[in-house]
Amino acid sequence: MAKSSRQKAKLLYLQKILFELTDENHGITINEMINELEKYGIKSERKSLYDDLKILENFGGMDICKTKSNTVKYYLASRDFEVPELKMLVDAIQSARFISSKKSLALIKKLEGLVSKYDGSQLQEHVHIVNRVKTYNEKIYYNIDTVTNAIEADRQITFKYFRWKIDCTNGCTVKKEERHAGKLYKVSPWALNWSDENYYLIAFDSESNMVKHYRIDKMEHIEISGDLRDGKSQYEQFDISNYNKYIFSMFGGEVTDVKLSVDDEYIGVLADKFGENIFIVKNGEHTFCVTVRVMLSPKFYAWIFSMGDKIEILSPENAVNEYKNTVKQVMKLYE
Repeated sequence: MAKSSRQKAKLLYLQKILFELTDENHGITINEMINELEKYGIKSERKSLYDDLKILENFGGMDICKTKSNTVKYYLASRDFEVPELKMLVDAIQSARFISSKKSLALIKKLEGLVSKYDGSQLQEHVHIVNRVKTYNEKIYYNIDTVTNAIEADRQITFKYFRWKIDCTNGCTVKKEERHAGKLYKVSPWALNWSDENYYLIAFDSESNMVKHYRIDKMEHIEISGDLRDGKSQYEQFDISNYNKYIFSMFGGEVTDVKLSVDDEYIGVLADKFGENIFIVKNGEHTFCVTVRVMLSPKFYAWIFSMGDKIEILSPENAVNEYKNTVKQVMKLYE
């Protein structure tokens, strides 16, 4: 019998069938394989299928097993990703604000293709995109690609940066407003960082001689400059892992060591934020003294306030005074 182009691809289609229709809880018989191949216009015989399965195992690296019941069924026993691993990835995609709803669903659909249709339906039940806060910016992936290319080429980039502003010209709505009056930003990109459900560019700003961060989804019209990057020495002293510990929601501010008095029940909260290696000294029957490095900002004071009287700022004095003033300003709203 003359082999058609599809007949030549028999092994690939058999691999596809095993991948999509089988898992540890769902097997397929030889006769069912023949019927599934027939749907693709491929004719097959039992004997040749046994040989094909061995080829997929020995040369294709597929972990094909069979059930030990009266009816022998074959199934793919292991894959590159297990279902629990994919569920974690689904959760990460869902929680990432920088990924739009449309792209989130597309990425999750691709993850479903890594398991059988039965396990894929489990992942789909795990999806809850509706009503989540997501970026509107569908071009963020091109932004990431452009920034990555600039880093690899050791070049600076230019872009426009925006913020949200209230516009009450015709009924109050939120609209985009370009920062710096629409002036182009020009920085040296050094790294991308995912923090607080958003994606950030870590870059050196030559004008201010500082390492700064910018939200990728708020960057537009990114272009790669012909100028080489600068700020290498400053960036080499910059530790992203520590940066993520002492910032709060990527708000800028003065970086300093802050001494806190913490109720023993809340030590775990600090360990979650700053790591389990924080230095702790007992300073009361139920309190401990902890020194942590933080970036002083409204978000930091809000974090302190969220724990009520279970945590107290002891020093430095300027942090104590700033926090007192923040609390006083809030109290004025309710007096």
